[in-house]
Amino acid sequence: MDATEKGHTGLAAYYTQRGETPGVWIGSGLDGIDGLTVGDPVTAEQMRALFGCGLHPLAELRQQQLEGPDLSLRDLQEVTRLGVPFKIVDGVVSPFRLEVARRIAAINSAAGLPTDAPLPAADRARVRTAVAREFFRAEHGREPVDARELAAQIAQDSRPRTQTVAGYDLTFSPVKSVSTLWAVAEPAVAAVIEQAHQAAVKDALTFIENHALFTRTGPQGIRQVNVRGLVGAAFTHRDSRAGDPDLHTHVAVANKVQALDGRWLSIDGRVLFKANVAASETYNTALEQHLRDTLGVRFAERPGTDTAKRPIREIVGVDPRLNQRWSTRRARINTRRGELAIQFQHDHGRPPTPVEALHLTQQATLETRDAKHEPRSLAEQRATWLSEAAAVLGGSEAVAAMVQTALAPHVETTTILDARWVGQTADHILTVMEASRSTWQMWHVRAEAQRQLRTIDLPAEHAGALVDLLVDEVLDRRSVALVADDHIEKPEALRRVDGSSVYTVAGAELYTSQRILDAEQRLVTAAGRHDGASVEQTAIDLALLEMAANGTASMLDRPH
Repeated sequence: MDATEKGHTGLAAYYTQRGETPGVWIGSGLDGIDGLTVGDPVTAEQMRALFGCGLHPLAELRQQQLEGPDLSLRDLQEVTRLGVPFKIVDGVVSPFRLEVARRIAAINSAAGLPTDAPLPAADRARVRTAVAREFFRAEHGREPVDARELAAQIAQDSRPRTQTVAGYDLTFSPVKSVSTLWAVAEPAVAAVIEQAHQAAVKDALTFIENHALFTRTGPQGIRQVNVRGLVGAAFTHRDSRAGDPDLHTHVAVANKVQALDGRWLSIDGRVLFKANVAASETYNTALEQHLRDTLGVRFAERPGTDTAKRPIREIVGVDPRLNQRWSTRRARINTRRGELAIQFQHDHGRPPTPVEALHLTQQATLETRDAKHEPRSLAEQRATWLSEAAAVLGGSEAVAAMVQTALAPHVETTTILDARWVGQTADHILTVMEASRSTWQMWHVRAEAQRQLRTIDLPAEHAGALVDLLVDEVLDRRSVALVADDHIEKPEALRRVDGSSVYTVAGAELYTSQRILDAEQRLVTAAGRHDGASVEQTAIDLALLEMAANGTASMLDRPH
């Protein structure tokens, strides 16, 4: 799952135009919005009201239904507002951006062009580099030491002003073998796969609602409080830009949530972003479990996966050649993006900033994009995919045989879920934490617990309880909390539903292990020793003189 902030402009148009199946309203937070229920179709007008203005999705209809001779502006506002409407922020443009704009205008004027004419990306980057170098000298009194310092200056000076966040785009996409099997299986089987995908999306959203959805109240938003649930619109797409099968769902989550006291406020995005990976792993695990429960398919680690990365699990029996055939779009984009980044470094003597890297990605996407195909029905898409699969595998019979193999895998040995398994798995999760970081939070442990659940045969309805048990085992019995609980009894008004203080950020507690603390103590002790081997100063001076005579730069002279 990917989580991305979305501004209030253009969001409605993207989803209502891009969706290949009609969007539907989802989320338990809809209980606080009169006139809509889960599963109702989404219209462009409703999206514009909610995501464009922060109003009730049925704002226009509710205004039309008002009756009475003495209607006031307040009456109209009360039936349309969900809290405060979105603000349009008009901040001051930074001096860096003003200077860049001035020089671009001067270049255009010198060329006889309008001052606001678009400048090629390479020329814009050259101007930004020159201005950033001048700003760095003015601020620090010296030249940048390396490309990293220069890039940091550009990032600091060109940071955009604060913008209103209208919502969050959560994207749920299965591993490629799921889309592959969905594309070539019989329609009845394909329908079951899509239902499993939708069920996994629901499980991930339920996790977010239960663990990662809050709002902030009080001065400076000091109190983090519970909400009734999210309000979202789900749009399911069937293919990629290249026309390859790519079953995935976008969930546009409105930045409007209802606190338990009835007020409509904004989402505390800090926690939502922290929970991104854990929610993604919840979806992945739930999808495997739903497909295993309904179709009997099995998943296994994809062979040849980079050992430095987390393993990717694919459906056993789905031919990797088909997965690769229908993943060419992403591969071409990544290859071209890498080439453009290398060329940028060569041309400008620095790496691209995040904004420039995004532009390079967009350029790579455009340069590798196939001609846009006409809209196709699902039946037309399936006919095309079956033809492509037959060409790859050697005929329609081979495709049917592959599907049959995937739906009838060998029976696996059932894992016994007892206290011993829980203890061993908790130990393994702790080892994973220690190998990858010095401190961790609940989100890291929960994500790893979800990965471990995918290796056992467990019904989807029991997954949540087992994950909670593993998280408690790792954090409460095997980890060391870096901030001790103050053990002060808080009144109910200052506690969230789970009993935690509203003055804390959910999931922000840091943990480590005794092994890491012992290792750090050994390093501190070693650093404080003064009885190690030493070299006389005259020997060092002679070595430096010899290197200078031979024209060899010392480590002290090399740029860092």
